[in-house]
Amino acid sequence: MPPSMETLADWLAHCEQLHSKNIELGLDRVRAVAERLGLAFGCPVITVAGTNGKGSTCAMLESILRHAGYRTGVYSSPHLVHFEERLRLAGESVAATALLPHFEAVERARESTSLTYFEFTTLALLRCMAASGVEVAILEVGLGGRLDAVNIIDPDCAIITSIDLDHMDFLGPDRESIGFEKAGILRAGRPAIVSDPMPPASVIDHARAIGADLWRFGHDFNVSGDKQQWGWSGRGAGGGNRRYSGLAYPALRGANQLINAAGVLAALEALRPKLPITAQAVRTGLAMVELPGRFQLVPGQPALVLDVAHNAHAVAALAENLDAMGFFPTTHAVFGVMADKDLDPIFARIGPLIDRWYFTDLPTPRAAPADELLARWQAQNTRGDASGMVCASPMEALQAAIDRADPADRIVVFGSFFTVGGVLANGTPRLQAKHLLPDA
Repeated sequence: MPPSMETLADWLAHCEQLHSKNIELGLDRVRAVAERLGLAFGCPVITVAGTNGKGSTCAMLESILRHAGYRTGVYSSPHLVHFEERLRLAGESVAATALLPHFEAVERARESTSLTYFEFTTLALLRCMAASGVEVAILEVGLGGRLDAVNIIDPDCAIITSIDLDHMDFLGPDRESIGFEKAGILRAGRPAIVSDPMPPASVIDHARAIGADLWRFGHDFNVSGDKQQWGWSGRGAGGGNRRYSGLAYPALRGANQLINAAGVLAALEALRPKLPITAQAVRTGLAMVELPGRFQLVPGQPALVLDVAHNAHAVAALAENLDAMGFFPTTHAVFGVMADKDLDPIFARIGPLIDRWYFTDLPTPRAAPADELLARWQAQNTRGDASGMVCASPMEALQAAIDRADPADRIVVFGSFFTVGGVLANGTPRLQAKHLLPDA
């Protein structure tokens, strides 16, 4: 046992030093440690993978199941501000002190095995969740699926959300390769919910090859609706059909959330024999769901939008949602992102909506420097009336945007979790006509 491991910060610093790589996909090492830990869940497990929509899907599952009376556990990553956000028990972030014995247990069980930061912390958080008496476990995949540490746990139901190009150095050069990696969370004979309306063939082929119980958007379940309400219809777990009608739109904003919600209801229907829920729990759960940083609108002047969109597919959804907000004289964008992102399609899609850019450095060596972001944007910028500047931190960039914005304008903070987390570090910002007010 390393000395002086008295706080969560001590353990996280220790985890960062254990392995030479930040990411090393593969299950052999983490599975061996999990077996020595005796890691297992005595409740239904739902695992969620996908390029975008994982966090929203987990939050909707959590909200509905909690309103149905179940004690939930949710594992997700990365966090926005505090590490403890990665594990929610009964809707609340875990206490740092509650994690310490589980980090100690992983350290003892790993013996001479080298674990990455993600692998070590995932094992500690999963062990904490399993020991906490949850009645349903919701696990969000970190990267890919097939070789992600979360995949050492066999799910009772797997959900695959939208699939697009991201992390191609690890997952492959196209949607088919990436889809195959995501499909690695599926299990034979168990529900496989595919909420992507146009999934790669590799996902469907793998589900059929292993004999998973495949539920496809547009085939086994679908949505309908108008501007006021929507409905879900699909096959029932025990045969026949099931419907939910007259539903209020999910509290998470954006047209893409309806696709995520459709997959959530399909998963809950597939699990109905194990986790029965009421229609009222569905209605209330969707209406009350919260998840910071997903097209989060902050009241005040100028308007403020926070979104962790950091790849072309997510930025396209963000642009559509911004379009739907109506007219703003000037839109300011605070943007910081990791160096491995494909910037050209991001700038091409959202660039026409942005009048002033504020590129920010981020507190991680994996981030693209702000001056490089500015240079990349300038190289493809065709708008003579747009401007850009470099800032040292997300909060400095936000303050610069506030200083230059009129009350009727709009500020969009997007990109990495570090970007959005940087402006949420002291609580949700409150804006009032060029002033950043202290958090209440």
